[in-house]
Amino acid sequence: MEQTQSSPKPPSRVPNAKGKGADAGEPSASGSTPAPAEQDYPRPRTKAERRELQERQRAAKAAAKRNAGLVPPASAKGAPAAGAAKGGASTSASTSARGGTAVTAAAGRGVKELKPTPGAEDVGGHSHGLRIFSHFALQKIATHVAKGDVHPSIVQLGLMFSEFKICGANARCIATLSAFKEVIQDYETPPNNTLSRHLMTHLSTQISHLVSARPMSVTMGNAIRQLKLEISNSDIDLPEQDAKDELCHKIDNYIRDRIIIADQVIQETAMKKIHDGDVILTYARSSVVEKVLLEAWSEGTHFSVIVVDSRPMLEGKRLVSVLAAASIPCTYLLLPALGSVITEVSTVFLGAHSIHSNGAVYSRAGTALVAMLAKQHSVPVVVCCETYKFSEGVQLDSFTKNELAPVGDFFNSFPLTRPRDSLALKNRPNLEILNPLYDLTPPSSITAVVTEVGVIPPNSINSIPLALGRQPF
Repeated sequence: MEQTQSSPKPPSRVPNAKGKGADAGEPSASGSTPAPAEQDYPRPRTKAERRELQERQRAAKAAAKRNAGLVPPASAKGAPAAGAAKGGASTSASTSARGGTAVTAAAGRGVKELKPTPGAEDVGGHSHGLRIFSHFALQKIATHVAKGDVHPSIVQLGLMFSEFKICGANARCIATLSAFKEVIQDYETPPNNTLSRHLMTHLSTQISHLVSARPMSVTMGNAIRQLKLEISNSDIDLPEQDAKDELCHKIDNYIRDRIIIADQVIQETAMKKIHDGDVILTYARSSVVEKVLLEAWSEGTHFSVIVVDSRPMLEGKRLVSVLAAASIPCTYLLLPALGSVITEVSTVFLGAHSIHSNGAVYSRAGTALVAMLAKQHSVPVVVCCETYKFSEGVQLDSFTKNELAPVGDFFNSFPLTRPRDSLALKNRPNLEILNPLYDLTPPSSITAVVTEVGVIPPNSINSIPLALGRQPF
């Protein structure tokens, strides 16, 4: 029986990347072995894989938005390669990079590698900080380098602001206006320009530098708006030096009328609320409250003062030293001990950073706690505030807008039994020190507000513009 031998089958041909047939197992024209057929025809992704890819892309976009100061690196050198998914499709991968989180994606996904700026990492190589407080105005790094045509007095003032060497709404406003007087006197109008127009542009550069050092206070904003109004109303036919002298004279009048004389009127009004034998409680340090207490003591009224303070600023220490130098009996304690002495208090006197049209007082952090605890024990709360601190806006809490106090040595007042460096609290990989500078006291916790136009209840604060002769908006 004859057996037939089967003929060998021809080698199978598969299309290559260019669509032409090629023998399987044969080397290509370039000399390399072609990829298997499965990689040329990747299978469609399943629903679960598509959902996973979308989640990774969303995470990459969210990471880019959270790191607002991030910039794309100059090159992708050093970035880890993205892992290949099933079927040969490249996917994005989140990798941990030194100094923060770097999001690396495949080139075809449209997501670039992002790295944080040097200020966003700590010594441990991990990003720190609570994102819920990321909108707070952070403490700026002091620098003598100015952008643009900035006057030397403004540069010096910006350094003092950023280092908290000038604190308090009144002190900051007076220092700003005094620096603007030097700027105006040294200013020269360029050719083909008028002082009333070009000086506004020149001052804007100075203001931007101060804001970059520390956020502008309400008092500074009100004073700057008044100064710009005076500049715009200046006579263009007046000689330049006479116009500058007139502007400086108006600045002096603003400081005298809205701050100095206003404080004197508040002193005369508020001191009538202090009687012999009273126990006055105040929080931190307010320049107006300090003047009220000194004036009342100089008039022969005998009382004692309890100064409540809190870290990290500890401004009450300065107030205690001034009052003790005037022979006023003082008691100094920190905020956690307030509950043990509030029952002995006759009246609470507080200062204010600003006061809003709804009667809420924006002041040093801890003021709201003092006011609410005093109300709980039926102790009257009197706020001493000038009218130029009035803000026509409304703020419902201290979370939407605030500022962070500097991180200081929390243990500098204790006996040094160990080296100071071992006692100081600093930011660490697992420790973030957060000190909000202000809080908002609700009007329901305030008994009365003493201003230069009289004693006003909190629910009538919006009448201040009318009392000053301005039409309400």
